Amino acid sequence: MFKKSSMVILAAVAVFGFGCATAPDRGTVSKEGEIQREWVEQGITDHYVFARGIGAADQSLANKTQKMATSRNSSIVNAQYNMLSLIKGVKLEGGITVEKAIETDSLIATKIDAAIKGAQVTRTEWTADDGCVVVLRVSKKSLKEMGLKLVE
Repeated sequence: MFKKSSMVILAAVAVFGFGCATAPDRGTVSKEGEIQREWVEQGITDHYVFARGIGAADQSLANKTQKMATSRNSSIVNAQYNMLSLIKGVKLEGGITVEKAIETDSLIATKIDAAIKGAQVTRTEWTADDGCVVVLRVSKKSLKEMGLKLVE
């Protein structure tokens, strides 16, 4: 049966390969300010769980700084959503998903929420039209310290 959050073991469903797609440590926006046609959206590496987010600039704003700030904020929210989607799909000990465990154990939900909100922004890029692409990452070590151990 499912054990409490301090004993939770997250088993990664898949480890994403990078192939032709842009790896999380590489840029997503070309020198011309265009977004690459393909990139790795989210995944799990040896040491991190990462997710990308993309945000559009509010073109009704006259100030370039405001456009860039709003697109960055929206891209961070999008990356957090992508990371949550990845983590929710992970299987737990006993065969249930994190999504099901969150429904029954609010402590797990709180820990995952804290981990995602505390994710480190490792890359920020702006497009020619002031849109933004960010990469967030959470270390597996920090998840383990919270009682959530990721296992490949």
